[in-house]
Amino acid sequence: MLTLVLLGTAAAHAQTTNGMTDAEIQGRQLAQQLCDAKPETNFVQSGVLNIRHPNGDKTNFQVSFQTEVTDQDWKAAYLEGTNCWIIIHKTGQPNQYDFTGRIPEKNPQRRLSILLHLDANATAVPFANSDFWLCDLGLEFFHWPQQKLLPKKTTVKRGRDYTLLESTNPNPPTNGYSRVVTWIDKDSGGILEAEAYDAQGKLLKEFEPKSFKKVNGQWELQEMEIRNVQTGSRTRLEFDLKP
Repeated sequence: MLTLVLLGTAAAHAQTTNGMTDAEIQGRQLAQQLCDAKPETNFVQSGVLNIRHPNGDKTNFQVSFQTEVTDQDWKAAYLEGTNCWIIIHKTGQPNQYDFTGRIPEKNPQRRLSILLHLDANATAVPFANSDFWLCDLGLEFFHWPQQKLLPKKTTVKRGRDYTLLESTNPNPPTNGYSRVVTWIDKDSGGILEAEAYDAQGKLLKEFEPKSFKKVNGQWELQEMEIRNVQTGSRTRLEFDLKP
């Protein structure tokens, strides 16, 4: 995970600067740092998506992840079967979302290969039929124009000092998020927990890392879970970390 230098915390009685409060200015600064952060090296990782559906049925998928870092940007590819979702992160610019795959037809020999470029507002779609949406994988909410630091609810979160960031979408799609609240580790910049709210302002999803493993002297995320509190579905992603 990437270390972030946080620029202070929100004051109890924030003063305004150019129409923005200190909490909003610092929230934007933090969100921008999170958007601009990128991995140090290329890597390939495999894992398993374990899905518990609303009716209680369970399925699992083998998935893989590939990251390519260049001087101009970095790309994250999420692969499941013949389908691939690609998210291109460029410093100071919006994310680019692409999809490549095949359209299933009655005749398997006639399946059509397609390439789609998705608008950021059209990324509330599931990855491999799971509770993870493309906008979750791309951390799209950090790109929203309204960011604000909130007062801390507790001294620590999961035993770590944190900063609480609220991201608000002023024009949420009907099937997307209107607000995301994220607990961010002050030391590492990693996400400790997040809550996503639907277009009506009701809690929709909860995201939580579950376990970490030390690989080559560094702690890596080994398992994370996202829960849809409205449907009761749950997806757990387990990475196959090699020492």
